Amino acid sequence: MSRSTSLLQQMTIFITVVTGGGCAMMYYLMQKNFAKAEYYRQALEQLNNNSTAMASLGAPPLKIHNIHLSDRHNRMDHSSAQLKIPVTGSKTGGYLYTTSTRDTLMNRWLLQQVFLKLREGEIIEIFNKTESEE
Repeated sequence: MSRSTSLLQQMTIFITVVTGGGCAMMYYLMQKNFAKAEYYRQALEQLNNNSTAMASLGAPPLKIHNIHLSDRHNRMDHSSAQLKIPVTGSKTGGYLYTTSTRDTLMNRWLLQQVFLKLREGEIIEIFNKTESEE
């Protein structure tokens, strides 16, 4: 009886480790896919090119953290993407909010809006398509 209990414990530990490793791998791959996405990269380029936002963060160095997958601000489908990207610099941190739409004719993502909300509550508008078209 103790032999079967020991075997059952070993199987339980093995299954737990494999399941945990699989979940961690899925999380890592999802984060990697976000980082490669055109709408993600375009928003970070806009942030890097905005001297006011970078100075407020105390960047460089700029640290980009993993997206919170369960956050309701992070929504993507085939025609639109809305992200909340955590960023920090040497002074403070905040969230980079971005909205993009997909141009089906050109098969590319177009930024609609990008703004940075700092921990202190200050909001820095980085890009707004309606203002840039005027």
